[in-house]
Amino acid sequence: MAEVKIQDENIPTSYSGPVHIGVIGGTGLEHLPDFNKAAVLNVDTPYGTPSSPITILEHPSPSTGKPIPIAFLARHGPHHALAPHEVPSRANIAALRHIGVRCIIAFSAAGSLAEEVKPRDFVVPDQVIDRTKGVRPWTFFEDGVVCHVPFADPFDGKVGEVVRKCGHSLEGEGVVLHDKGTVIVMEGPQFSTRAESNLYRTWGGTVINMSTLPEAKLAAEAEIAYQVILMSTDYDCWHDTNEDVSVEMVMGHMRANAVNARRFIAAVLDELSKEEHIDLVEAKHLAGQRKFGVSTYPEGRGEKALEKLRWLFEGYF
Repeated sequence: MAEVKIQDENIPTSYSGPVHIGVIGGTGLEHLPDFNKAAVLNVDTPYGTPSSPITILEHPSPSTGKPIPIAFLARHGPHHALAPHEVPSRANIAALRHIGVRCIIAFSAAGSLAEEVKPRDFVVPDQVIDRTKGVRPWTFFEDGVVCHVPFADPFDGKVGEVVRKCGHSLEGEGVVLHDKGTVIVMEGPQFSTRAESNLYRTWGGTVINMSTLPEAKLAAEAEIAYQVILMSTDYDCWHDTNEDVSVEMVMGHMRANAVNARRFIAAVLDELSKEEHIDLVEAKHLAGQRKFGVSTYPEGRGEKALEKLRWLFEGYF
């Protein structure tokens, strides 16, 4: 069970049941309304303190009516005080795995690099190009333990299928969904130059944001089935007929489309809560991959690294 500190005397600070589904909320999704708050956990990790406490929200199962717990974490903090390069992604992913999460639905704002992806459209990407600059810690395997993790398909295909199905089911209610695309992840916190934006379009970029990496890479290392949902908030600055990107523009579209964003996330959680998806939300198709994937010989493994990895992967090392 996660180590917790007292958060609020009226809200439990521990949760006894397993929690397999996590939501990482980004800009525009700082909380999920209409879910019952069951507990608030402050998890101590060897990788630091997560962006926010983990709120356990109970969600009734569509098939049984029993409460299904969802672990919610605010990527940029409860008050959006963390810039993209300051987000402690290792601590976030480690804390979620530690309490049992094996399936993460992430949400983020993004700029559009494609004419057909209009502001307020949603994209469920299937590929990513990394343009971060090494400022952000991006692996759990270092300091004497080497592990090379496949990342050819950066998002979980099975979770992606569920997300796309749910998005399309809401098309009559205002949700516009693009089934695939390549997300460019830039460093920030500044937006792109016009030259960069046009370059990314020649690479086949569909949308651009600052948050999907290293989050997706760390989830892959942690054997967590991860899929991000991106909401277009603007045409990036390549679009000459549009005004330059501004925070006011981004937030304006987020507020205007907040109902659709929350409806989309809720539909995904409804679907994943069904008994038929239990193996998926427990990521049984990923379990055990890191146990035998380390390249470093046992006698050469750093004890400092192993101590952290034993906390993260109980029973592996």
